[in-house]
Amino acid sequence: MDQMKRFAVYYAPRPGPFATATADWLGWDPVTGETRVQPDLPGIPCPAILTAEARRYGFHGTIRAPFRLAPGVTLAEAAGTVAALARRLPPVQCQGLHLENLHGFLALTPKGCEAALLELGAAVVEGTNPLRAALTEDEIARRRPDQLSPRQRELLDLWGYPQVMEEFRFHLTLTDRLPDPAPVLQVLGPYFAPVLPTPFVIQDLCLFGEDSGGRFHLLHRHALTG
Repeated sequence: MDQMKRFAVYYAPRPGPFATATADWLGWDPVTGETRVQPDLPGIPCPAILTAEARRYGFHGTIRAPFRLAPGVTLAEAAGTVAALARRLPPVQCQGLHLENLHGFLALTPKGCEAALLELGAAVVEGTNPLRAALTEDEIARRRPDQLSPRQRELLDLWGYPQVMEEFRFHLTLTDRLPDPAPVLQVLGPYFAPVLPTPFVIQDLCLFGEDSGGRFHLLHRHALTG
């Protein structure tokens, strides 16, 4: 595997029907590093077009958004930091997952665990902050700071990403932004319904890396045991 250019801490499902269905839908398995044949679903003639950007990341829920390692920080040190956090933090159990339209893209969102998710997200962002390099001017510009609230701009400066701490909203992306999400939502509901976990539990912190082609790979999985 070639040199990774960015790293992130994600939720990713453990092996099973849920992991298989989501990897098939996006057409990319970040665990094996292999492309998958996307399902032939009625009403969706070309799922590859709907998932082009989401496919690069693989199915995941962001806990710490992608960042470059600070000078002198190694992958082994990053993995050690994430492992230490996982030993300290408990799993998060939610009632389940709900498929919804989030401002034009479709995602699965958890129910019944908002406070615990905020605590997990804040702890991981704070604990991994020493690993990340300072943002470049281009990286700041990509976050469109002129469109952020004053608090989001403050969070960007402090933690390298604007949707953290109280602004954190955990979700599992399934599509790119769509001009009309409703027909796709109607098809994906029955496709995912048989495999959605109940309860939905975040059991691990997963360290992902982005390769030179922009695809993300699962590098290390650390069970939450706090």
